Amino acid sequence: MRSLVSSARKPVRACTVAVTAGIRPDGDTSRVRLTAAYVTALENAGLIPLIVPPLANADAASAILDSVAGLVLTGGEDVDPARYGEKRHEKVRSVNPARDATEAALIKEAKERGTPVLAICRGIQILNVALGGTLVQDIPSQCETKIAHDEESARDSRTHEISVEPGSLIATAVGTEHLTVNSFHHQSVKRVADGMRVTARSPDGIIEGIESTDEDWWVMAVQWHPEEMTDSAEPWDRGLFQAFARKLEG
Repeated sequence: MRSLVSSARKPVRACTVAVTAGIRPDGDTSRVRLTAAYVTALENAGLIPLIVPPLANADAASAILDSVAGLVLTGGEDVDPARYGEKRHEKVRSVNPARDATEAALIKEAKERGTPVLAICRGIQILNVALGGTLVQDIPSQCETKIAHDEESARDSRTHEISVEPGSLIATAVGTEHLTVNSFHHQSVKRVADGMRVTARSPDGIIEGIESTDEDWWVMAVQWHPEEMTDSAEPWDRGLFQAFARKLEG
């Protein structure tokens, strides 16, 4: 008779990460929403995603980070300009104050603990705002550029180039200082928060990446959507998730 012990599955050894999500109206109700590509990209990197919706009690941030090894800040709604002391531009789209508050609390708690952070699209923006920075509220009307940053194209379509700072976390992760990315944003980092530094830009000067200047806090934040391109022939985007996983696995 085969031993139950020998035939049992070995436990999965992987790090769990908190992954923020949004809320979208759906008829007479609302649903928590997260693009499945995030889950796939994280799982393929050997990580287990724990989805965190906008919460009424932002004080839950401490308990959430007690349960995970890292934090992933995802794309979604515009960050409320009130969070960085500005009036709302007419081009600002839907905002979600509960999500802003939840993510800001998670970011501040992560900084206190030194919890590694991977921030994507809106994620780089709320990260910068939570730490005291500001945003360009609408690139087309506030910046001189010929690049269509809010491109109407396939999610995995690479539409413009970026340059990456040598020696940065992004450069190390992707293995190059020049790459082409997808682009689905009309806002961007403006004044960089204290304790952060710019690590990537598009040719028009728009900030495409930032990281922490504190060697004890691993933060890799990008403006594009690498989760949509992990099946690409180019290894760049997979490299970001793999670098995050390596950091968590220590």
